[in-house]
Amino acid sequence: MAQQQSKEPCKKEACDIQACLSKNNFLPQKCVTVIEKLQFCCEKCNYDSTHCASVAGLLKQISKKK
Repeated sequence: MAQQQSKEPCKKEACDIQACLSKNNFLPQKCVTVIEKLQFCCEKCNYDSTHCASVAGLLKQISKKK
């Protein structure tokens, strides 16, 4: 089981973002904290998770809206 955990180390953070976006009409600027948590997780695991691909796009959306 530990094998599966290390395979997708940022799954929880990605799920948290999905939940946050659903609650906030899919406005990424309302979910900055959870998006930053995913970014931190991805940096920690050297982006070795399929969930890290979406971080860059979300961060670009946030910075555009500011």
